[in-house]
Amino acid sequence: MKNNVDHIPGPIGVFDSGYGGLTVLNEFLKDYADYDFIYLGDNARTPYGTRSYDTVYHYTLENVRRLFDMGAHLVILACNTASAKALRTIQQTDLPAIDKERRVLGVVRPSTEIAGKITRNGHVGILGTTGTIQSGSYMIEIQKFFPGVLVSQQACPMWVPIVENGEIDTPGADFFVKRDLDLLFQQDPDIDTLILGCTHYPLLLPVIEKHIPSNVKIMSQGEIVSSSLKKYLERHPEMDEKCSKNGVCSFFTTGDNDVFDRASRAFLDQPVKSHKIEL
Repeated sequence: MKNNVDHIPGPIGVFDSGYGGLTVLNEFLKDYADYDFIYLGDNARTPYGTRSYDTVYHYTLENVRRLFDMGAHLVILACNTASAKALRTIQQTDLPAIDKERRVLGVVRPSTEIAGKITRNGHVGILGTTGTIQSGSYMIEIQKFFPGVLVSQQACPMWVPIVENGEIDTPGADFFVKRDLDLLFQQDPDIDTLILGCTHYPLLLPVIEKHIPSNVKIMSQGEIVSSSLKKYLERHPEMDEKCSKNGVCSFFTTGDNDVFDRASRAFLDQPVKSHKIEL
């Protein structure tokens, strides 16, 4: 991967299996208006949440490599399933062989690093895709930082399809959100902090808030990950120097770009004109 353009600053890459990562990108664009970003959605192969570890890993690595080829020195996996199933292997095994100077970060750790500070009674609930929940990544990371916190989790397999099909304001959405929240709180009625472990879920906030106790604090990842990125770049000025700063954001999808542009309106505070690519 190393070549004579490695010293040239490039955009920060943001990857997601589909649209959810746009909720993270939305916060990046607010907080880093001068920076360049490149978003890549693997819409042709979404969803990742029900796929095997090996499949998610190989798909994620393909997308990371493509973002590196597009000039990114830093890539954010704005996808919880990819972060849970692929990030560690990519960081430990692939990056040393691809380019030791490049970096890939995820969205799980930033949330878990502060969850124990937000909860008032030590009871935290996790909502996520089937793949994210089965990986146990949130439970492992929270226990690492806050061993005294009690963590419960619930897979919500219908939530992503509800969001991506524009069904947020329907009785079906209300039914499935209530069902999964009830299942979570049946595990632990004392949960006072709720982590939305999927970047699609913030779009369901009005529905979620209807079906949880008023004292429950909801952690949405966009702001958390954006704040974490700021701290990372402050700690690593050498990486900040490799981030180009022209205020430009480009969008790419492996799916139909017209469909991507229309669907992205629900996730992003600006119109999108994407380009289709093949991996």
